[in-house]
Amino acid sequence: MKRSGFLKALGALSVAPIAQVASAAAKKPNPVASRSNCVIVPAETPGPFPLDLTDNAFFFRQDIREDRIGVQLRQRVRIVGAENCEPMPNVRVHIWHCDNVGGYSGYNSEVGLTYCRGYQITDENGECEFITIVPGWYPGRVTHVHFQVHVSSAYSAVSQWTWPHDETVAAVAAHPELYPEGPDPLSPSQDGLFADGFDLQMATLEWDADANEYISAYEATVEGAGTSGVGYHEMRSAQVMHLGQNYPNPCLALTTFPLELKQPAKVTLSLLDLNGRCVYRHEFGNWSTGAHALPLDLAAMNLRSGTYACQVEAESAQYRALDVRQITFQGH
Repeated sequence: MKRSGFLKALGALSVAPIAQVASAAAKKPNPVASRSNCVIVPAETPGPFPLDLTDNAFFFRQDIREDRIGVQLRQRVRIVGAENCEPMPNVRVHIWHCDNVGGYSGYNSEVGLTYCRGYQITDENGECEFITIVPGWYPGRVTHVHFQVHVSSAYSAVSQWTWPHDETVAAVAAHPELYPEGPDPLSPSQDGLFADGFDLQMATLEWDADANEYISAYEATVEGAGTSGVGYHEMRSAQVMHLGQNYPNPCLALTTFPLELKQPAKVTLSLLDLNGRCVYRHEFGNWSTGAHALPLDLAAMNLRSGTYACQVEAESAQYRALDVRQITFQGH
């Protein structure tokens, strides 16, 4: 599905109880620029969330199914900044939902389990993708997915989306052996959470016969342009380093990250695939202040073509700074 096929996605949202809900009239996206309707997701501050793939690598994964059965779903998410309606790269998108029978990992009898949870980092088009299952349902709620967009350690937006009722019913009804509870009896209009409207909280859901899976697209708009809403972690990191985007990107073999050090620091680079596996790690040692280049020869690593996350760590005498960039390798 092309980016221009992303739906206008957000309206009145469910967030923290004290959060005020923002709403706006939907605008048709520009098919060339792939711009959103610029409806702002209300901000929530659940606590500091510095992105450190070293410590949080498990949930950094594209395939979040684990052992859960259900119809395969390829979920595409796009994040846009409200100030200029442009895509927001390198922000973290976390999603979670119930399994085929309405159970959530981590709760009740599922304590200690981790299925149907994960996060990805948006690419230069503000997009990321998950592989999961069409969720089931549980009493009182329509079929839905929760999501959180971590723009920075100071600002994250929390909400959820659903799909057209007839399409989720058809997906489940076509596979009764996978969904013993049957199709969802509620429509979005019968779900109390969506009582104030759901038109702008609707994702697409289409069957791809060639891939034997459903494809879904959802677009969310968050406050700021680029990665504004900077918090404590980002301000401290900015005192140590500034990491640029690699060039060229996409790359066929060699690529380079520009790095500016504001303080002397020990520099380490880690490369992770979209399922959180570290495929390369290199300690460059102690570097002085000033402009530096971090070279990567992806062809020499014998990697498969695809998208990877590159985390750079600069540990100074005062602070351990971290930053992450998405890179695309087209070598094999």
